[in-house]
Amino acid sequence: MAIDKDAIREHIKGILVALGDDPDREGLKDTPDRVARMYEEVFEGMNYTNDEIADMFSKSFELAGDDTQDMVLVKDIEVFSYCEHHMALMYDMKVSVAYIPKGRVIGLSKIARIADMVSRRLQLQERIGADIAYIMSKVTGSDDVAVIIEGCHSCMTARGIKNKSAKTLTTTLKGSFKEDMKLQNRLMMLLK
Repeated sequence: MAIDKDAIREHIKGILVALGDDPDREGLKDTPDRVARMYEEVFEGMNYTNDEIADMFSKSFELAGDDTQDMVLVKDIEVFSYCEHHMALMYDMKVSVAYIPKGRVIGLSKIARIADMVSRRLQLQERIGADIAYIMSKVTGSDDVAVIIEGCHSCMTARGIKNKSAKTLTTTLKGSFKEDMKLQNRLMMLLK
C-alpha cells in the first residue's frame, strides 16, 4: 500500500480551514505539502506487513559450534511512533531486544532497523513490542525473544492529564524469556 500524498494534502488543507485558519496565507500555503512529505517518511512502515519487514531484514549468519548460545541483547534503540488513538507522538522511546540464537544470528543493525520500521506506523506501544518479537522470531528462527519498551506519550503529557513525567513500560516475552524466571531476571538486570 502506498501512502496517498495527494489525499493527505487535501485533508490537511481541510483541517486548517476547520481550525479557522486560511490555508492560502503565506505561512501555511506549503504546509499541506510539507505534512504529506513528513507523513510519507514517518509512516513508512505502514507500507509493509510484518512478514515483508522480516523478508527485508532476513539475512542471517551461521554460528560456529553448537546451537546452545547465550543471549544477544541490543538495548536503548531510540525510536518514535504515533499513537493510533490520537495520532499523538510517542517519543523518548527506547527499545531493547534480546534473543537466544538457534544456530544463526542477524546483524545487530538489523535489530535496530526492524524496531525503527515497526515504529513507523500508527501504533500502540504494546503492539510495537509484539510486532518486533514476531519479526525477530521469523528472521532468527528463535522462539526465545524479548522486547522491552519505555516511552513517553504526548497524548498523556501534552493533553488530557498533562502529566509530563509519566512513562510507559511494556514487555513482550516469548519462549524461554517467558518461561524461565532466571533468564528473565538476568535480562532485567542487564537492562538497568
